[in-house]
Amino acid sequence: MREFISKYGLIAVLLALPVFYGVKDLVDDGNLAHLGQNLFQGLSNGSIWALIAVGYTLVYGIIELINFAHGDVFMIGSFVAAGLFGTVGLGLATGVGGLVPGLLLVLVICMATCGALNVMIERVAYRPLRSAPKLAPLITAVGFSFILQNVGLLWVGGSPASVPDLIHAQQDVFTFLGITVQRADLLAIFVTIPLVVAATLFISRSRLGKAMRATAQDPDAARLMGISVDTTISLTFLLGGMLAGAAGLIYALYQTTVWYFQGFQAGLIAFTAAVMGGIGNLRGAVLGGLIIGCIQFISDDRIGPQWTPAIVFAYLVLIMVFRPQGLIGEETREAG
Repeated sequence: MREFISKYGLIAVLLALPVFYGVKDLVDDGNLAHLGQNLFQGLSNGSIWALIAVGYTLVYGIIELINFAHGDVFMIGSFVAAGLFGTVGLGLATGVGGLVPGLLLVLVICMATCGALNVMIERVAYRPLRSAPKLAPLITAVGFSFILQNVGLLWVGGSPASVPDLIHAQQDVFTFLGITVQRADLLAIFVTIPLVVAATLFISRSRLGKAMRATAQDPDAARLMGISVDTTISLTFLLGGMLAGAAGLIYALYQTTVWYFQGFQAGLIAFTAAVMGGIGNLRGAVLGGLIIGCIQFISDDRIGPQWTPAIVFAYLVLIMVFRPQGLIGEETREAG
C-alpha cells in the first residue's frame, strides 16, 4: 500500500500542472498548442540547468561534497563566452560558414577555461580538506562561491551586461503542431544532447569513467586496485567544469545578458534539479533539470514569475516526500 501511494502520488505531483492547464487549454482553445509551447521552451531552458546539475551530481557522487562554487564557475563561463564574442569578432561573421566554427571555437575555450578553473578549486580548496570534517569543505565551497562572484563583479560591474545577439536568438525557425521553434531553442538542445551523451558514454564505458565509478563506490578499495583517487577526483571536477562552461555559452546566447549574480541563481536551480532527480545520478540530474525548466515556463506564463521559485521548491518538497532518494535515486556509499 505504501509503495502504491508513493508511486502514484509521485505521478500525480509531476502531472499536476501540465494536466490542469492542458484541460484548461482544451476547454478554452480546443487544442494543446499553448501547453506544448510551454513544455518545449521549458525543455530548451531546462537543458541549461541539466548541464550545470550534472556537475553537482558528479562531484557529490565521488566525494559527497556539495560544490556550491559550481554555479559561479558557470557564471565565469558565460563571461568568457561574452568576452570572446567581441574579441574573436564573431559578430562580423556574415554567414553560417563563419559563425558556426567561431561558436565551436568559443565553446571549446569556455569548456577548457571552466574545467581548468574547477580543477584548480579542487586542488587548492578541497583536496587539503579531504580528511577534515564535512563542514570544512562545505564552508570553503561557499567561500569560493563568493570569491568568484566578486571576480564577476569586478569583470562586468553590478548591472546585467548585454551580449551580442549573434544567432538572433528569438528568431523563429519553423512551427510544428502549433509549437514555434526559435534559434535559441535549437542551440540549447543541439549542444546539450551531444554533451550529455558523450559524458554518459565516457563514464559508463571508458577506463577513466570506470575509475570514477569505482572511486564513487569505495575510494579505499579503488586505491587498493591501483586507481589514483586524486587524479580521478580531479578528472571529475574537470568534466563538471567543462559542462558548466558549455552551459555558460548557451546561457549567454540564449538570454543575451550576463550578470555576476546569475551563478548563484543558476546554481540553486541546478542543485535543486540534481536533488530532485537523485543526487549522484547523472540521468537523474538531466531529468530534474528538464522538469524544472518545464515547471518554470508553465508558472511564468500561467501563474506569474513571482510565484515560480515557490512552485519549483514546492515540487521538490512533494517529490522528496513521495520519493526521498529522488526520481531516479540510487544508494550512495556511506561515509566511514
